[in-house]
Amino acid sequence: MTILDRNNVVVTGNRDASTTLLFAHGYGCDQNMWRLVAPAFEERFQIVLFDHVGAGGSDLNAYSAEKYTSLDGYAHDVLEIVDALDLRDVIFVGHSVSSMIGVLAANSAAPGIFKALVLVGPSPAYINEGAYEGGFARSQIDELLESLDANHMGWSAAIAPVIMGNPDREELGQELTASFCRTDPTIAKAFARTTFTSDSRDALPLVTVPTLILQCSDDVIAPEVVGRYVHANIPGSTLVIMDATGHCPNLSAPAETIAAIEAFV
Repeated sequence: MTILDRNNVVVTGNRDASTTLLFAHGYGCDQNMWRLVAPAFEERFQIVLFDHVGAGGSDLNAYSAEKYTSLDGYAHDVLEIVDALDLRDVIFVGHSVSSMIGVLAANSAAPGIFKALVLVGPSPAYINEGAYEGGFARSQIDELLESLDANHMGWSAAIAPVIMGNPDREELGQELTASFCRTDPTIAKAFARTTFTSDSRDALPLVTVPTLILQCSDDVIAPEVVGRYVHANIPGSTLVIMDATGHCPNLSAPAETIAAIEAFV
């Protein structure tokens, strides 16, 4: 098994381009979630898509509960993909939890590997602590994880439409529900615990590359106060408050997402 096989890496776009856009999906999803956004950049950039171990077409046998108990394990995979493809000047585009995975990877990489970060719906910590507002009390996260442990399919059907938002567009919630339900239940439960109990706040001030933060309106998973916190703590970052609602603008508002990334890159 190679690293590229492990993460089901797909390379498209302009192979002669000096800059690569590396797209990373969020919890319960796979690279297919970028299908409405990534093609817009294929003429000018090399495009790299992949699945986190445990998602999509990745090799489930490569999953290690010990390695992926923290986001550092996923960030290490990103660095291995970059190394396997011998990439430099990478613009990492991460959705949801992959935003912080990208931050951790960029902070650990050698100079010149990462050119910029695009963080879509980022949250460095979901649990409220002191003056920090992450959007959830610890008891709410505990309840969420207990519900997932008890009934993966039922939890997915209930939570996915809430995460997606846009209740008037039922097909979006249905797609996210189907994606959640396709994920191996054991791995999904472990990744949820890693995602919702992680705390990457200390990593934000260490970012040294230009960073774009795309904050959706009315996002129950990563509310605006969180996006503003990320912006305030990443030096020189750019914050864009989108008209898009919900937590998945790559599906619900691809044109606005493309335009925001285009203006940045």
